[in-house]
Amino acid sequence: MESDDTWSMLRTQCESLEPGSELITPVSDRPFGIERIEDDRIVVRFGDSGERRPLWREQFVVFFEQLDDGSVPLAELPPGVEPYASIVTLTGSYTADDDAIRYEPAQATAGESPFLVPAVAARSTPERVHDDALLLARQLETHDADAPSTLDTDTATDLYVLASDVQRGADRVRRSIRDALLERLGQGQRLHGRYGTVRRTMRKRRQPKDEETIFSSLDERGIPREWVTGVDRDKLDVVLAVTDLEEDEVYDVEEDVYVQKTGVDEDEKYSRLQGIADRIDDLEGDASEEFRAELDDFEDRLEDALSAG
Repeated sequence: MESDDTWSMLRTQCESLEPGSELITPVSDRPFGIERIEDDRIVVRFGDSGERRPLWREQFVVFFEQLDDGSVPLAELPPGVEPYASIVTLTGSYTADDDAIRYEPAQATAGESPFLVPAVAARSTPERVHDDALLLARQLETHDADAPSTLDTDTATDLYVLASDVQRGADRVRRSIRDALLERLGQGQRLHGRYGTVRRTMRKRRQPKDEETIFSSLDERGIPREWVTGVDRDKLDVVLAVTDLEEDEVYDVEEDVYVQKTGVDEDEKYSRLQGIADRIDDLEGDASEEFRAELDDFEDRLEDALSAG
């Protein structure tokens, strides 16, 4: 982010958020709101602790420079950087999926973000997962998702959006519960629940050290440096940008076509949820008992099926 225009766009998108809207941090799932916007900072307030924190313009510059060098994996975001990452996706130039944030202006829409929670939907993550799962279950009861080609476009779109919301929300719940389980799991230990088993595992992530350190280690052992040197992709991209070299001359290009969720109608979801809640509240007497009996029977049959498996 080198120009005043980009910083101005960032501030504009924050100013245009509806009152009561929240953003959530990509990894720790902490909700926060924009409290104040100044010339050199954006002040946020975390909903779970009441903590105020200034997010400085200079730090946004550093984060944008990282994105200019390539995507930033969500799993590697330090806690202090998470709110910067959430706000960056409001600009209309950067997108995020379950794995990383990257520069994709053709795919992003200003003011939209997977980390934005409109005011009407400012609920806890478990509440959002519960409500979205309820809506998804209702859609699956009504429509045949096993034959997607037979679905009308509106229904297919709704199913995709709801499934995406449930997946993202459930993954956040999974990560928070994972942290609690890690405190209870010893090395090689397994924990058994009603629906399955978990165990503690370890996975290594490797990041190359700086060139001077690597070359020094190679030189000490008489290993030729050229064994580990090769084409620098970042430099190659610069050459492509400033010369008449064609992309397909130096890259094997494969296009990955996919569907990206770009917006959620939280008002419609809320209205639909309220309708379902009203119908449940209307159940009285025998109807209520019959409904609860059906739920109990379903749970018993599910338990029998799991036990048989």
